[in-house]
Amino acid sequence: MTAPVEVDLPHKLGQAEARRRVEQGFGKLAGWIPGGQVSRHAWEGDTLHFTVEAMGQRVDARLDVRETSVHARLELPAMLGMFAGQIQAALKANGPKLLE
Repeated sequence: MTAPVEVDLPHKLGQAEARRRVEQGFGKLAGWIPGGQVSRHAWEGDTLHFTVEAMGQRVDARLDVRETSVHARLELPAMLGMFAGQIQAALKANGPKLLE
């Protein structure tokens, strides 16, 4: 495993509305990983755990929905580690769209 990719996405929606929007839009994250598709997802409190399948690899991810931010954490397997910088940049640039 490589170091996880982590990004905080600030918002002013409040926790309940942010969670609703994350539920509607989290599948977009898979598109930011080359060849990615969401294969499973489950809520545990205000944390969404999901798996993205990409290039024959599994990426375990979670979104912690907080009152003023959503913390995204993706655990990349070694094969996808070379894309960590690109994935982090995509999360920072496009992550706020999850909350629109």
